[in-house]
Parts: sequence; C-alpha cells; structure tokens
Amino acid sequence: MPEKVKFWREPRFCNLELLRARYITHSFCRHTHDTFAIGVIQHGAEEFSYRGATHVAPAGSIAVINPGEVHTGHAANEKGWAYRMLYPDVQLLQQAASEISQQPQTIPYFPVPVVHDPSLAQLILNLHIALEESTSQLEQDSRLLWTMAQMIARHADLRTHAYRVGHESEPIRRVREYLDTHYADNISLDELGAIANLSSFYLLRTFRKQVGLPPHEYLNQVRLAHAKQQLAQGYPIAEVAIAAGFSDQSHLTRQFKRIWGVTPGHYQQKGNFIQDPSVSTSVR
Repeated sequence: MPEKVKFWREPRFCNLELLRARYITHSFCRHTHDTFAIGVIQHGAEEFSYRGATHVAPAGSIAVINPGEVHTGHAANEKGWAYRMLYPDVQLLQQAASEISQQPQTIPYFPVPVVHDPSLAQLILNLHIALEESTSQLEQDSRLLWTMAQMIARHADLRTHAYRVGHESEPIRRVREYLDTHYADNISLDELGAIANLSSFYLLRTFRKQVGLPPHEYLNQVRLAHAKQQLAQGYPIAEVAIAAGFSDQSHLTRQFKRIWGVTPGHYQQKGNFIQDPSVSTSVR
C-alpha cells in the first residue's frame, strides 16, 4: 500500500495544523515543534526517540509530544504506520486548562509520550474527522474543547479540577430554545456561551448533564426532526437538507440513516410518514 499524506490548517483554532498520513519507509529526522503534537495511531506502529529513550506507539495508542522537545519518527516494522495528528498551539491547551478550573492556568505538560486510553483515543479520532469533514462550527468547537479538556484532566501533570456543575436550568433552557429556533444556522459554541452567560466548557458539561447530549448532537437531532417532517410532506431531499441546516443531500443522508436506519429516499418511497413519538421538532 503506498504512502499517503494530507496536511491542512484550521485558522479558527489558532492555525491548528492537522495531518492524516500513512508512512512505510519515511523517517522523520530529529526535530521539534513549537506546538503540541497529539495523535492516534490507527494502523501499524510508530517508533520514535524522545527525552533520551526509544518509544513504540502501537495501533490504538495516543502519541503525545510536548512543545520544544526533540524527537524522531519512523515505522516500528516493515508494515509502516497510519495516524491522525493534531498540532495545537500552546494557547489552545492553556485556554482549555483554564476553562476546566475556571481560573488561569499554566501550559499543561504531558509526562508520558505513549498513552493507552481507548475512550480518549476515540475522542481524538472523532475530533480529527470532524475538523476534516464537518461544516458545523458547533461540532468542531465542542469536540475540540471537550477533547483537549479530557486530555489535560486525564494525562497532564497539571491536574486541574473541574468546577462543579450546578443546576443551570434557565441558561440551558435559553440555549435549547435558541437551537430549536435557529437550527438552520451555523452556530458557534461562543454564541451559545453568550446566550447562557456561561463559559464554553461549563456550558458543555452542564448541557450534557441536563440534556444527555452535547449541544452539537442535540442540534443534529433538531435538524433531523425538521427534515423528517419535510420529507413526510414530499419535499425534494436536496431542498430539505439545506432548509434543515445540513451542508448537502449526502450529509443529510448519512445522518438520517445513522439515526433511523434508512435513507431519506427510502423513507419517502415507502411512504413511512409516521412521526417517531420519541422525537419532536423541539426534541424535548
């Protein structure tokens, strides 16, 4: 299988750099980054020298390099390795640490370069995919903040303690009402924080606790409920997708099938126009 590389930047997140690659014979010489380097090995295994030792990151593990640290990188065997990497600016992780504790924090430091944490690895993969494929600002904002916060809370030597979540019923009601009304807009996490008058991370935690879903997944449910109503009335799928806030018909199709097990086209063709009683336009 040939080597493949994709590299891009996300200007909204301090020019966050991202890499998706499969390497077989490629070898990184000794170098440093002025950012963190955090990624998940998806296939094979990577071997690298770091802080005077040699480390092997197998499939499913998380590789973590702190800023300014000299390291190398090459395949651990002839099969090579594939991974998804993020290179977040120190400011992003410092902000995440401060969000967790609700007070200023120093730059986090990760003492272990190969982390075995399956649930966190999946969070990082989901974040990376969202930054590559999703057009939803709210999903990207939420996944980035939540994932970096989990990374810091679980594995940084800066053991920040999350500010205790209270019962913020009224702020969460306002956020849900806003999402119910503005479901077709490309909403950001900062907008919701301003509506709730809560910090972004506190809003994420409180919303998850009270609603059972993070805001971007709740928004997706609202959009799907509206799309289902419009499909049941026979509107064209492509028009329904845009009106409900999806980027295009294929985006709606993926999400619709993920929740209901059939495509929008199949749903319309079979005349299955019975509203699921567990889902309403307000998803309450």
